Amino acid sequence: MATPGTIWLTGLPASGKTTLAAALRDRIQREGRTAQVLDGDLLRDGINADLGFSRADRLENVRRVSEVARLFVQAGLVVVAAVVSPHEEGRVRARRVHAAAGSPFLEVWLATSLAECERRDPKGLYARGRRGDISGVTGLDDPYEPPSSPDLVVRPGQQTVEDCVEEILRAFGRLRVSAAPGGASAPAAP
Repeated sequence: MATPGTIWLTGLPASGKTTLAAALRDRIQREGRTAQVLDGDLLRDGINADLGFSRADRLENVRRVSEVARLFVQAGLVVVAAVVSPHEEGRVRARRVHAAAGSPFLEVWLATSLAECERRDPKGLYARGRRGDISGVTGLDDPYEPPSSPDLVVRPGQQTVEDCVEEILRAFGRLRVSAAPGGASAPAAP
């Protein structure tokens, strides 16, 4: 059974974060734990509605999500944060927030190719960006900085959702809080 902590899903828009987050939540709840999904799109309609898409606003978005996640973890929940979080700096800060609170944190990079994300494009972001109707689309005209050292890499375009869930929960079960580089959580010794 999963212990309280945060599973941080990062990747391009349409990489599969929301789908995977819902599957993780459902699995964790079936195993008897309370889990909460923090979906970046939904949070942007609520507590982050005042933010735009500048670098500073994107970093603030990630900061707020990490603080909310920490609060839920301290209340005993497993949090699945599904947030593009395009900048390494923001993800490092999120990890440090959890390490300072003694909370496990698993950074999972959904390494879905841009071509696959554009093929999926459920909100039409990439199509509108390619036409020039909108700007600031992560992966097109706004950068996504792939994690330099994620705890885990999954490939939703090549793996089933169920296989990704299994892999993530196995890695999450091995975490312990440590003072690893960047204040990261690290796998427990076997």
